Amino acid sequence: MFEKSTWIKLPRNVLVGHGVLDRLGEAVDELYLSGTPLVVTSPTPMRLAGDRVVGQFDGAETVTVEKASFESVERVVAAAEECDAGFLVGLGGGKPVDIAKMASDHLGVGFVSVPTAASHDGIVSGRSSIPEGDTRHSVAADPPLAVVADTELLAKAPWELTTAGCADIISNYTAVKDWRLANRLKNVEYSEYAGALSEMTAEMLVGNAGSIKKGLEESSWIVAKALMSSGVAMSIAGSSRPASGAEHLFSHQLDRIAPGKALHGHQVGVGSIMTEFLHSGEKGQWADIRNALAGIDAPTTADDLGVTDEEVVEALTTAHTIRDRYTILGDGITEEAAVHVATATGVI
Repeated sequence: MFEKSTWIKLPRNVLVGHGVLDRLGEAVDELYLSGTPLVVTSPTPMRLAGDRVVGQFDGAETVTVEKASFESVERVVAAAEECDAGFLVGLGGGKPVDIAKMASDHLGVGFVSVPTAASHDGIVSGRSSIPEGDTRHSVAADPPLAVVADTELLAKAPWELTTAGCADIISNYTAVKDWRLANRLKNVEYSEYAGALSEMTAEMLVGNAGSIKKGLEESSWIVAKALMSSGVAMSIAGSSRPASGAEHLFSHQLDRIAPGKALHGHQVGVGSIMTEFLHSGEKGQWADIRNALAGIDAPTTADDLGVTDEEVVEALTTAHTIRDRYTILGDGITEEAAVHVATATGVI
């Protein structure tokens, strides 16, 4: 008897493009959410777009968070309970969106994502990334009911945030390879549809790399659509597998070894160069990944990331200990192998 089933949760309204921030209220009205919202934001997004967001809802309250932490999530939960918020709006980059997503999941209320930077696919996915000490936790949560990504606003974000978002998408190449490998060797469940969508997203971004330029609103359009697609792939898979493999383990370990040195997206981009080398060897696609990253001004070396050669090697040899997720790293690679990979790819 066939008993397989799945439950895919996806955003019901997605608005991407010039000036769509002013249609946020309209997008939320179609969701039939009850009550007034609590807008979760940080100082810069509040200054840039807070009034435009709050002005679209009667009686909206706001709470400002300074950093991503479980304490911040608890503070937002308390603020939402105090004002009896009907739903939460995450306005900003990674911090406010992830915090609002986790808080709304805890409260059992709806969540709307309003990104001000195209820096990661968490703006639409069912995952939140919250640091705690020298560890970063990836926590499952419901994806947003609506996403409103105004490309005019995204284009004004610091350029390095956009290139981090690009690198995060490009790393889908190796994440899917790791996922297939885990399926073949460990019988990890694999979704052809989610895998194909994730790969197509990476290819779309690389194919349009020549159009991704600093200050160009069209660049934000391309990157935002790619991030949406990547987030949907994760929702279809029911896990972060379509967008997170050995390159993400490398990044998380680098966060422990050399915290605060580089953006997450930039770290996974460099990790993807080395992961591809491990998958395919010297004649593999690692040079294509490196060239694509270089073409959008994203880091490709340890120096670019602001870390030492020794820190890269340590992260690569210990990344497999981060979580129980099978990748090309298996149960770990030797220091000699790590030095060879990093040297052959020009990372160190």
